[in-house]
Amino acid sequence: MIRSLVRFVVVAAVFALPFQSAAIAAEPAPDFRATYADKIQPLLATYCQSCHGKQEPEGKLDVTVFASIDRVADGHETWQAILERLEAKEMPPDDAKRQPTDTDRRVLIDWIRAFHADQAKRNAGDPGLVPARRLNAAEYNYTIRDLIGFDIQPAKQFPIDPANEAGFDNSGQSLTMSPGLAKKYVEAARFVAEHLVLKPQGFDFAPHAAMTDTDRDKYCVNRIISFYQKQPTDLADYFIAAWKFKHRAALGQPNATLEEIAATEGVSPKYLATVWAALNEEQFNVGPMAKLQTMWRELPRPDLKQRDVAKSGCIVISDWIKPLRRKLEPPVKGIKISGVHEGSQSFVLWKNRQYAANRRTYSKAALQVSAADQPAEDSDLAVPIDESEHAHYEASFARFVSLFPDAFFISERGRDYVGKARDQQEKGRLLSAGFHSQMGYFRDDQPLCDMILDDAQRAELNTLWQELDFIASVPLRQMQGFLWFERTDSRFMRDDFFDPFRAEDKDAGNPAKIARLADVYLGKARSNGGDEIELQAIADYFREMSDRSQRVEQTRFAAESSHLDSLVAFAEGAYRRPLAAAERNDLLAFYRSLRADGDVTHEEAMQDVVVYVLMSPQFCYRMDLSSGNTLARSASEGISSNRRSRVLDDHELASRLSYFLWSSMPDAELLKHAAAGDLHKPAVLVAQTKRMLADDRSRALAVEFGGNWLDFRRFEQHNSVDRTRFPTFTNELRQAMYEEPIRFFVDLIQRDGSVFDFLYAKHTFVNGTLAEHYDLPDSLLGKDEWVRIDDAAEHGRGGLLPMAVFLTQNAPGLRTSPVKRGYWVVRRILGERIPAPPPNVPELPADESKLELSLRETFAKHRDHAACSGCHERFDALGLVFEGYGPIGERRHSDLAGRPVDTRATFPVVGRASGRPGERNQEPETSSQDSEVALQRLQAYLRTERQEEFVENLCRKLLSYSLGRTLLPSDDPLVAHLQKNLAANNHRFTSLIETIVTSQQFLTKRQ
Repeated sequence: MIRSLVRFVVVAAVFALPFQSAAIAAEPAPDFRATYADKIQPLLATYCQSCHGKQEPEGKLDVTVFASIDRVADGHETWQAILERLEAKEMPPDDAKRQPTDTDRRVLIDWIRAFHADQAKRNAGDPGLVPARRLNAAEYNYTIRDLIGFDIQPAKQFPIDPANEAGFDNSGQSLTMSPGLAKKYVEAARFVAEHLVLKPQGFDFAPHAAMTDTDRDKYCVNRIISFYQKQPTDLADYFIAAWKFKHRAALGQPNATLEEIAATEGVSPKYLATVWAALNEEQFNVGPMAKLQTMWRELPRPDLKQRDVAKSGCIVISDWIKPLRRKLEPPVKGIKISGVHEGSQSFVLWKNRQYAANRRTYSKAALQVSAADQPAEDSDLAVPIDESEHAHYEASFARFVSLFPDAFFISERGRDYVGKARDQQEKGRLLSAGFHSQMGYFRDDQPLCDMILDDAQRAELNTLWQELDFIASVPLRQMQGFLWFERTDSRFMRDDFFDPFRAEDKDAGNPAKIARLADVYLGKARSNGGDEIELQAIADYFREMSDRSQRVEQTRFAAESSHLDSLVAFAEGAYRRPLAAAERNDLLAFYRSLRADGDVTHEEAMQDVVVYVLMSPQFCYRMDLSSGNTLARSASEGISSNRRSRVLDDHELASRLSYFLWSSMPDAELLKHAAAGDLHKPAVLVAQTKRMLADDRSRALAVEFGGNWLDFRRFEQHNSVDRTRFPTFTNELRQAMYEEPIRFFVDLIQRDGSVFDFLYAKHTFVNGTLAEHYDLPDSLLGKDEWVRIDDAAEHGRGGLLPMAVFLTQNAPGLRTSPVKRGYWVVRRILGERIPAPPPNVPELPADESKLELSLRETFAKHRDHAACSGCHERFDALGLVFEGYGPIGERRHSDLAGRPVDTRATFPVVGRASGRPGERNQEPETSSQDSEVALQRLQAYLRTERQEEFVENLCRKLLSYSLGRTLLPSDDPLVAHLQKNLAANNHRFTSLIETIVTSQQFLTKRQ
């Protein structure tokens, strides 16, 4: 453990160094260099340095640092911001002493644009600097989920990951490692290791901590119970399947086989064949089999309008069988010996075996003789008074109980020895043998194995029961329980000659010691008057415990080598690639060094090595460290490689692809292609991309990319709503609001919809909680039942814009905020850059009901200030559209002060070339309180005026997220290609993904 941490801290210290995703500056052309020195620097000195010089520069922008054109190339982000402010005529500000002429402003703008374009062209395809960086909290959770098979959220205590300039928390710009955070990673790794479960072959992980015997019991028992519950044991289902087979021609399946019907109906073909044969046998004309066949023959024929017309009748048959079967169960009495407690393990297990042996038999004593003058109380149990006729009836009962066991399996058992009926015994003792104050399990599932399961299923179930003994050390613990009980409640073992046998002995399960105890125990039992049955039950108990203990110990010794093999496989999964021979040897050497200390058990050492793997930078960092020479392949594939960049090898590409689409590790199929060396081939890469997008794990793309792009990632913790004023805003509603855009996004991905659905879709997704909040007609859904509402636009919903999550997040709590809502649209949806507000902006009252004027009037006054109007004119109107939605996104016609809401909006006209506001739209204003009309007008405005901004912003955001870095000027040609290719493919979302993953930037890495 210490060795692992030392290595990790050293690497973490290196990776914690400051990082900037810098562009590679191409050598500027001579004319750019000359123009910068002759024209641009003098203009900067004249108009900019008074505010942005070395002494307390405004906005921390010092233009004097750009002493040469080479510094300009390095500071492309700063110059992009300068360009935007110049185009918007926000620099210099109106109160500046010197204002550039239109000619000077145009010279600056044109030069910056030309220089940016030249640098982009010269460096096109540059993959940028993407250094090794740690997994963020979400990626850590997703990766552990896929590595161990359970979503245990080990990173839930991590601090919130910082985002880069693009707004995403998956880049090296933000994901450095501090000593405090390293400690969190250690705690998370240890938390994962606590879920380790050692099995007879290899190891696994439990969905809960498995550090105690009770934890291990829970893991094993739940797996067996889950297996049982998945088996088709409902008799009605078999009758329905048999009926469909009987009438297969009428149901349009004349050639269907019994096996095909079984598969369609989800029942066991083996047991269906048994039931089918019994229903059609001819030899029974009395007893329960005769009644069963009569009920079967009387089922109605198929009706074309009601294809399940016989379903209710099949249920009636099943409901008749179940109580009758209980009445026929043979009674089982317990056994006793003087001085031995009735709850002794040997006696309880003997009784359990009797029950299990009688699952398909019946008690003749349950039958009732019936005569004309004295009919039986229960006609189903009636047999004639003439004993010569009994044989036919008994054969019918024997066939009936053999066909329908009293139970296919027993999943829980109370303490039956206490004399209580089974329906009065305590519940919840899953798979319990029914001992008193002792652990112990009893397997009772022979009818299931014999009648329903196939060979593979029986083998699986046998393995689960064997693993219960191995993982939970059941024989040893059961034997210790026996020794404790026989000295306390039973008092049978209080004689001096039992002193060598105690519950606290570590060798209590030793077969030789069990044999010695059996001799002493049987000797006393015999002297106390035990007869053959009781003594045999005791002897059988000790023999079984000895055999099981010996089997577990032998298996445990042989299992250690398989655990080490699994450890290597686990490390390969964690590292997302095959291990080098040195890594494998190092891993096993660390295990052996731990075992060299006699105080460390095999299990403890395995847990420490799991922590060692999870603390390795190979796991908790995203690193693209080439494992081979890829330059030759790059040339053959047409991918540009040079001294500055190289092509990713296939394992690196697999990780980059999986963390892009799933925020998690590659799966087996992706790694298979990586190992085969064909993942980089465009056809294979595109096919894998489509497969991965269709996988449920693509939800992570909606959550991590969509959540950060649209700024709802942390809405699950949103608590600014005053719940006394808005009592409907419950945790359930908040969760439903959060879930809506994720479901919408996932649906768009998996049906390969148009990206314009984000803006213009008429549909959305709701559960019962959200449907009620939206006042939708169909609101009878459960909170876990989600449906697509295709006519949502008729109710003021549809697409992203009117989703309650965005409306609520962008409202202060007791009022709406056209500013925040409008800003969200232009910033998040359209990608417009707007400077931060000036300092000391007065805060509006938090409560809408206390405003003297409406929000529209209040903001109109605010925009009268010259310092505010320039920015507010760019987004306030877009926010006013949503005034028909209250602080939690509810539809409304009046605000909290009772004033009618006004959704009128005059949208800004934007310059097509610059993307900046131009003349204000003079379209006549429409007075409206109708949120649907207002929303439609906003959507029309976006479609005609701003649609390309949305497309470009989406392309930039998704590309930045996929590469894990802020975009560079050299990415501009790719962004243009993404837009062009998207348009050529009907703006299908998948085409955007495919273009990214086959791009030079995605496939290569800067050296």
